Amino acid sequence: MLSRLLSLGLAFALLQAPAARRSSAAEPIPALIVDGQNNHKNWPETTQMMKKYLEDTGLFKVDVATTKPAGADPDFHPKFADYRVVVSNYNGDPWPNETQQALVDYVTNGGGLVIVHAANNSFGDWPEYNAMIGLGGWGGRTEKSGPYVFFDDSGKLIRDSSPGNGGHHGAQHPFQVVVRDNEHPITKGMPAAWMHVNDELYDQLRGPALNMQILATAFADPGQGGSGRHEPMIMTIDYGQGRVFHTPMGHGNDSQECVGFITTLQRGAEWAATGAVTVPIPADFPKADAISRRKFEQ
Repeated sequence: MLSRLLSLGLAFALLQAPAARRSSAAEPIPALIVDGQNNHKNWPETTQMMKKYLEDTGLFKVDVATTKPAGADPDFHPKFADYRVVVSNYNGDPWPNETQQALVDYVTNGGGLVIVHAANNSFGDWPEYNAMIGLGGWGGRTEKSGPYVFFDDSGKLIRDSSPGNGGHHGAQHPFQVVVRDNEHPITKGMPAAWMHVNDELYDQLRGPALNMQILATAFADPGQGGSGRHEPMIMTIDYGQGRVFHTPMGHGNDSQECVGFITTLQRGAEWAATGAVTVPIPADFPKADAISRRKFEQ
């Protein structure tokens, strides 16, 4: 009788557990990181960091697709459809037209996409890419690309269509991230504010910003060369049936060692792939007045 009760209790507990974590034998989420060109020379290192961060959750199996180191790569044809989420660590020459269309089809039909830091600089003249990522910087972006989008000091969302180039940042420095939506699966349970490790704080990003939700911002302090605006730091975009997670954080190895960045990447990638989040907020998550950094070890 006792053994039967124990068996029933175990079965009930398994039913209550999140599906992605019920069994070590559960199929991992196939993920692909695309890289190969970037104006940030540390891209090979940040790719390996993000690969490990995702695999450390026990949820993902991560492959990497790398272009030629310079120039157009006519042979770059990743099979996006084999994956549930694609993470872009790419900022370089245009992909072949068929590869661009394959990414559009993939996201339109329900694939997940993750955009990290300089990946939002890419493909400024590719309209579908700009729509998928919501906002971007540099790459020839101007008012023709869409408005600047930010929060003012009162917490009002501003869409500013005035002329000007897209993309700017001041000196690297630690900065506070403020959660604007604490009910979204990615940010639910995060502190209302937390300190991010030394990073470039992208500001003056602009783009279509359609079907976009800003989950967190950071104040681009004019004293640090910033815009004086509360700039998007965590955002999501709906594109067709697909989900896009976008963070402009993650410039250097040090910024990617931030526990806030690591957790945001893990939760954002899971949400993009599945629409849900099971990755917990860790005990060493940063506080409103204190950074938290984990030294990366391969």
